[in-house]
Amino acid sequence: MGQNDGEKVKWGIISTGWIAGKFADDFAHVANGELYAVGSRSLESASEFAEKYQIPQAYGSYEELLSDPEVDAVYIGTPHPFHKENVLDALNAGKAVLCEKPFTINSGELEEMIKLAREKNLFLMEAMWTRYLPTIRKVREWLDAGKIGEVRLLKAEFGFRSGWNPEGRLLNLELGGGALLDAGIYPVSFASMIFGYQPEDIYSKAHIGETGVDEEFSIMLSYSGGRTAMLNGAVRLGLTNDAYIHGTEGYIRIPSFLNSKTAELHVGGQETETFQDDRASTGYAFEAEEVGRCLSEGLTESPTITLEESLGIMRLLDTCRSQWGLRYPGES
Repeated sequence: MGQNDGEKVKWGIISTGWIAGKFADDFAHVANGELYAVGSRSLESASEFAEKYQIPQAYGSYEELLSDPEVDAVYIGTPHPFHKENVLDALNAGKAVLCEKPFTINSGELEEMIKLAREKNLFLMEAMWTRYLPTIRKVREWLDAGKIGEVRLLKAEFGFRSGWNPEGRLLNLELGGGALLDAGIYPVSFASMIFGYQPEDIYSKAHIGETGVDEEFSIMLSYSGGRTAMLNGAVRLGLTNDAYIHGTEGYIRIPSFLNSKTAELHVGGQETETFQDDRASTGYAFEAEEVGRCLSEGLTESPTITLEESLGIMRLLDTCRSQWGLRYPGES
């Protein structure tokens, strides 16, 4: 592929929805990649998107995009229940894949995707963009350096009050709607980054709304040595969206942690350091650059969020849903 000899990765985008637009808009800040093609279920939609984001090729089907030999890597931004089919098709076409979070609607689907990626020795990664932000990288440096001592407790939440639209994606069970997959993936993935993806105990409760989706939830995770994570998510409730990491010597506060531009280090009862990210991009550029970096190094997954970790996170989400008695259509 072209990226091995220093050329930019040529990207194709599958979907012309809101998140695909955010991803495309940020591409001006991607140093090692370029937008080459977009595929939609209609040529009209693809052409409009291509014109808006100055993408050379527009295809009226996903199959046409995937059969283009110029496409090195594919970003998949379709609704959750379509991720598995789209990813498998892209892998079968020999493409590297970056798939929007959540990877799938359950761990069984993700196991299939990982199996195929490994069989074909192809790159696959979940688009958990938070992991690659400069602020979060700085937080990990602080933690690795023992700045707050032994980490004991995490509090993280993400929630927003969406309008009442029973037909819209967020409240539609058929489309994997609800707080867990849409908002909850952020605090759950954050806890996995801090404490690992295998808690000893999972306790969770959710409010199931009248459309059958989880409108808000709370999760408590416990880990070895009595460490704990308290997580909340919501799609019909505005939350503070901050994260706090508490250690024996101090704590770290990350306002709006999922798209964070700042982090505060508090040691000995006072703020001792503040990190400020003055990035020009929204933040999606960093995950695209990570894919390019991994491809240039011949990697088939990102060490920052491995496929095993993504699978562990999906299994944790499955466990929470089983505690709530919540199933998506088509699940056994």
